[in-house]
Amino acid sequence: MKDFIDDHTDLWAKELPEMDLRVDAIATRLQVLAKYLDRRRDAVLAGHGLQWWEFKTLHMLRRGGPPYRATPGELATQLNLSPATLTNRLDALVRQGYVLREHDSDDRRKVVAMLTEAGLKIWQQGIGDISRVEEDLVGELGRKEQDQLIVLLRRLVLATEKA
Repeated sequence: MKDFIDDHTDLWAKELPEMDLRVDAIATRLQVLAKYLDRRRDAVLAGHGLQWWEFKTLHMLRRGGPPYRATPGELATQLNLSPATLTNRLDALVRQGYVLREHDSDDRRKVVAMLTEAGLKIWQQGIGDISRVEEDLVGELGRKEQDQLIVLLRRLVLATEKA
């Protein structure tokens, strides 16, 4: 079975016969899949009135486990953001009622951000819908194929960590 990327590489084979088109075929398919997932995630999050950056910030708070708190510095590092950008994002999430800022009970000089009930609820709805999108796509493969793909993609990710 052929996809549109096969047509793409067939055209390039004529123009660049010395190029390893397997590499292009793999890289292009990875790009197409990433764009597909981005579009689908954005669409399901929009159904909840969320943008990706809002969800990702809530996600970082949630992943730490109860009581779903982190310092702005920790969040900025996890999200690879400047402190000023993170402050603006937290301000928006506070206005929406998804995040609270409070002084740390152990050190009143420190401020922590924490998920509210509404923030946890909207995150749960979003993660459920995103999981279904991802499961629908990956479900095209059998379990053994999924396991093989995990191993292969892990090798590629590890190669990026060496670079």
